[in-house]
Amino acid sequence: MNLALALKAALLGFIEGLTEFLPVSSTGHLILFGHYLGFSSPGHSFEVLIQLGAILAILSVYFGKLLALAKGMVSDRRAQMFILAILVAFLPAMLIGALARDFIKTVLFNPFVVCITLISGGLVLLVVDEMAFANKTRDVMDITPRTALGIGLFQCLAMVPGVSRSGATIVGAMLMGAEKRVAAEFSFFLAMPTMAGAFAYDLYKSYRSLAFDDVAAVAIGFVVAFLAALVVVRGFLGFVSRHGFTPFAWWRIIVGCFGLAAYFVYG
Repeated sequence: MNLALALKAALLGFIEGLTEFLPVSSTGHLILFGHYLGFSSPGHSFEVLIQLGAILAILSVYFGKLLALAKGMVSDRRAQMFILAILVAFLPAMLIGALARDFIKTVLFNPFVVCITLISGGLVLLVVDEMAFANKTRDVMDITPRTALGIGLFQCLAMVPGVSRSGATIVGAMLMGAEKRVAAEFSFFLAMPTMAGAFAYDLYKSYRSLAFDDVAAVAIGFVVAFLAALVVVRGFLGFVSRHGFTPFAWWRIIVGCFGLAAYFVYG
């Protein structure tokens, strides 16, 4: 594995960890930066497999809460209902992801689609951030399975690169009555089975096509993604509580506009 490939993998891993839990689309950023860096992987597996680093980061931050949920599975009705809500929210993405994987990767994984969805998603975030909602849900543990199903359907929009999994679930949760902080926290919990499932399924489908350099690149990206995501997860909820989602909306619009300009100039 040469140094240039290792540096590209590290940079993309940093981008993955930095953006995975922000409503800006980590996959969209990876597609854009990978395109202009001249980086490619078999079946775009790199972009999916390095998400394991981000998964482990959130597992480490939420270990105490996850342990409490595990202990409460037997006797705590509230914990049982919350676990059920997460599973219900996960199911739509699991089904659609399995059925549409090849179409998504061969047709939608391109810079033009990403730029359009980054810009349009940014405009949606600007509007949603200014809307006044009746915040019925002020604790993430109070999200019901019925509400979770609606959030899970919103998450399916993120099958289109550039939409953002976290952005779609956060907007969905807010539209269904969750406070901003609660919406963001539920997005964290939902990320665990969703990303773990995507990782396992993609590894199963693509491991035969991965050469040594591909595996090495994934390993580097995984480590860097873990470290970057660890920082983001620890500070994101507090940032959202203070500033809302408007900064991320403008981030999306600016990146999308620059990416679109580069696409028409350089291809």
